Amino acid sequence: MPRGLAAGAPNGVLLRTATRMKILVVDDEPVSRSLMQHLLQGFGECETAATGKEAVAAFAKAWQDWAPFDIITLDISMPDMDGTEVLSLIRDMEARKNVPEAHRVKIIMVTARSDKRTVIQALRVGCDDYVTKPFYRETISRKVLKLSQPSARW
Repeated sequence: MPRGLAAGAPNGVLLRTATRMKILVVDDEPVSRSLMQHLLQGFGECETAATGKEAVAAFAKAWQDWAPFDIITLDISMPDMDGTEVLSLIRDMEARKNVPEAHRVKIIMVTARSDKRTVIQALRVGCDDYVTKPFYRETISRKVLKLSQPSARW
């Protein structure tokens, strides 16, 4: 899509973006993964990963193809590698590539746990925002819109 307004954003929202975003949805639970993908499709091209290892591989491949993700939604509780570990690996890869903070992928942690310790740990490792399950269209849309703006960080 050319520069301008991205069509099809949820609830009639129009994003002012250079191009439609590239989004990765990571969740081991198929229903949550599918719902998140459905909610984000209006913002851009959505890929999915069912495991932490798949997420890390997709992130690395996107950089290898010179088409990095703009936003990742990342479930914290996954059986093979928890979301905080995945977040840490992604931030390490970005650091090795000398990606400026303003150009790092924006990561929204998704969790069924809203305890302070879990949220603080995710923030320390480098997430940009978080959402608790169950999540709603309005909440997801608001967070994606916020993070798609220049210099969008907590």
